Amino acid sequence: MHDSAASPTPTRGFWIVAGLALVWNLIGVATYLGSVTMSPETLAAMPDAERALYTDIPTWATSAYAIAVFGGTAACVGLLLRKAWSVPVFVVSLVAIVIQMGHALLITPVLEVQGAGAAVLPVMIVVVAAYLVWFSMGAKAKGVIA
Repeated sequence: MHDSAASPTPTRGFWIVAGLALVWNLIGVATYLGSVTMSPETLAAMPDAERALYTDIPTWATSAYAIAVFGGTAACVGLLLRKAWSVPVFVVSLVAIVIQMGHALLITPVLEVQGAGAAVLPVMIVVVAAYLVWFSMGAKAKGVIA
């Protein structure tokens, strides 16, 4: 059981980071849902090479995407609730992100189709996820989450 009276009080920065992280991950959920529910008309309007980026995704990569965004969102809720279980959930989300982005950047022709700029967001997503693992571990070490 968590005794919040004995735990250090979270700083304003903790709440800001945790809240922004939740918004970030909810945007990821919306992006995921948009990609897996894309209409045939939207797909048909894309150039062939870009359409293939959406239609040729293996199930394991789509599954990694789902684990990444829903896991990250759950971990953020745990962080806001000051629960230590958020740490391993952030780790699982990070691993899923690395798998998903590894597929996108190393296996698909996304860089050829969309240019080198297409690597910026995936790299940023990995960096933010790694930061959230580090942040949650620090909060746990300080006793802010238990």
